[in-house]
Amino acid sequence: MTRLQSAVRRRRAVAAAGVVSAGLLVLSACDKPTPMATVTVGKDSVNSEATCGGEGDALKPSDLNQCLKDKGIKSISVDPDETVRFGVDPEIADEGWTILMNGQPLTDSSTKTYRTIPGSVFFNAQYGAQGDSTLVSIKEGKKDASGLWNFKLEKDA
Repeated sequence: MTRLQSAVRRRRAVAAAGVVSAGLLVLSACDKPTPMATVTVGKDSVNSEATCGGEGDALKPSDLNQCLKDKGIKSISVDPDETVRFGVDPEIADEGWTILMNGQPLTDSSTKTYRTIPGSVFFNAQYGAQGDSTLVSIKEGKKDASGLWNFKLEKDA
């Protein structure tokens, strides 16, 4: 190997190391994604990062109310005869989580990563349902909310 070939290889190695270092620097500047929550009905599912919070700090009640009014909510069709399955990442479960229906608690706080509820509940006026769609939220935190994940459940006739 000549001196010229050796110098070229060294420059390439240094350039490659520089590119890798720059890439790692850019990645470290990115925000860490919030934990995910998933709603599954039959073979269909939707998942989402936190609509609000999800980073450990308590949300103010005014922020929580604003989050419940968010317009960019993922939706899923629900046959009232199906079971609706809720799953959360362990980071959410560790803090405790509650399922809200139209902003009101539907379940007690849980530290499990998975829960099921009959689909008919989400369209039953007895539980506060109104019409053919329901806002369902997953609230992280046993007392104060530190994160909120919103989903829209639409009745599949």
